[in-house]
Amino acid sequence: MEIHTQYDQYIEVHKYYAGTIFGVAILALALEALLPVYFRSAAILELPLLVTVYFGLSRRNPSSGLLLGMAIGLAQDSLGHTPFGMYGIAKTAVGFVASSFGSRIDVEHPISRFLLTFVFFHLHNGVLVVINRLLLGQHEPYLETKLVIASIVNSAVAVVFFAVLDKFRKP
Repeated sequence: MEIHTQYDQYIEVHKYYAGTIFGVAILALALEALLPVYFRSAAILELPLLVTVYFGLSRRNPSSGLLLGMAIGLAQDSLGHTPFGMYGIAKTAVGFVASSFGSRIDVEHPISRFLLTFVFFHLHNGVLVVINRLLLGQHEPYLETKLVIASIVNSAVAVVFFAVLDKFRKP
């Protein structure tokens, strides 16, 4: 007698109300530009990255994650003082990898969200460092104390921020 068992893992792809992704991205970019003006400590927050990671993990489509990361990154480049395309390249990579991970593992648990945001923050920074070193010829250290603190703060903010964004899902 032969017993066949089939394990079919179903990972839900979340849908959002019209304009949610666009509105959240615009709000994150506006806060990214305005918060450091009034609160110096807010400069370590990377809200556009958190938006890219959240929607990449929850939409679970590498193509849409890649395009979302590119759009948010290029919009952030246009608002900042960095060479155009740096954040676009970094967030494109993060959006693609986040969407790929989101389709393979459970990303609804707060601990997994914290750890994934921590990893994606360092991936984002690693891409920026490689661009600075190879394309711009500038020496920039990869790992600093400030970066580790920023990654922990952003990961903690992400757990709360992601829970708020979960409220905008379609039932």
